[in-house]
Amino acid sequence: MNTLLDSLLLSDAFVLIARVVLTFVFWSAGLMGIFAFKAKIAEIRAVGLPQPELFAVAVTIVQLGGSGLIIANIMPWLGAGALAGFLLLTIPIAHPFWKLPEPQRTFKFFLALEHLSLIGGLMVAAALGAFTGQ
Repeated sequence: MNTLLDSLLLSDAFVLIARVVLTFVFWSAGLMGIFAFKAKIAEIRAVGLPQPELFAVAVTIVQLGGSGLIIANIMPWLGAGALAGFLLLTIPIAHPFWKLPEPQRTFKFFLALEHLSLIGGLMVAAALGAFTGQ
């Protein structure tokens, strides 16, 4: 690689922006859980989970806490693991594509694939955190 590109990719600012962008979907949803709590409860109720208020609080904590750990590079493996676990659980709970007729099946299938791809990104964040000694 050339030194300019190396300098960019290894800069603290670039890595911080990458962490913020990677976790955007989580911390923005977590903020929604704070500022639009009733909407978060309705979203959880819609997938049929019991005690939606409790789940709304737990999900918000995971989304904000996991994002915060990754962004701050404090135990990013823990934040990435929590968010990856959350994503894996949402596939059978919120996106059970195998139970749906078309075209909903295909739409939910692609959401599940996006979740898996994001889990890959979280795995990279965990690995890089380990590489930097976090």
